[in-house]
Amino acid sequence: MLIGYARISKNDGTQTLDLQIDALKEYGVNQQHMYTDKASGKNDKRDGLENCLKALRSSDTLVIWKLDRLGRSLKHLITTVEELKNRNIGFKVLTGKGANIDTTTSAGKMIFAIFAALAEFERELIRERTIAGLNAARARGRKGGRKFKLTKAQVRLAQVAMKNRDTSVTELCKELKITRPTLYRYISPTGELRDFGKRVLSV
Repeated sequence: MLIGYARISKNDGTQTLDLQIDALKEYGVNQQHMYTDKASGKNDKRDGLENCLKALRSSDTLVIWKLDRLGRSLKHLITTVEELKNRNIGFKVLTGKGANIDTTTSAGKMIFAIFAALAEFERELIRERTIAGLNAARARGRKGGRKFKLTKAQVRLAQVAMKNRDTSVTELCKELKITRPTLYRYISPTGELRDFGKRVLSV
């Protein structure tokens, strides 16, 4: 199934979603399967994108007009694309600099592999810097390490809640007293455990 996502930055009437929606329709996306946002790309709270990611299932394809409609930053874009790959979800960009990205083709899969390699490279850099920082702190007699913001019970609660499509991420974050970025360090939009979640449950 083709799932479309469109976004404009302003909600003051100076921008419309028409161009993007028309392009998605022309590609074959049913309007009932389109999700939209009227928010800055730097905004953490994008309900349309969250609902879109939740709706996607294995073998679906996410279709967007331009690459910058999806990610709020390069890091966020790489993370999102890698997550799609891990969930066996295709990704198609219709125009702009990323128009050669279509993971339903061999060339597109190669682009996806490059995204995954960039994500792995970034993780290794962070890991190396963290280890170096901890070693330096220990050498000075200090112990370091990030404290977890969620307990095991809270991680399990969040996992079950995120698997439910009707869950409000905003309300869940209020209940847990954390921010959205923090939640997504532990649990994916579809309820899968991420690194922080796995580490909490293994303690």
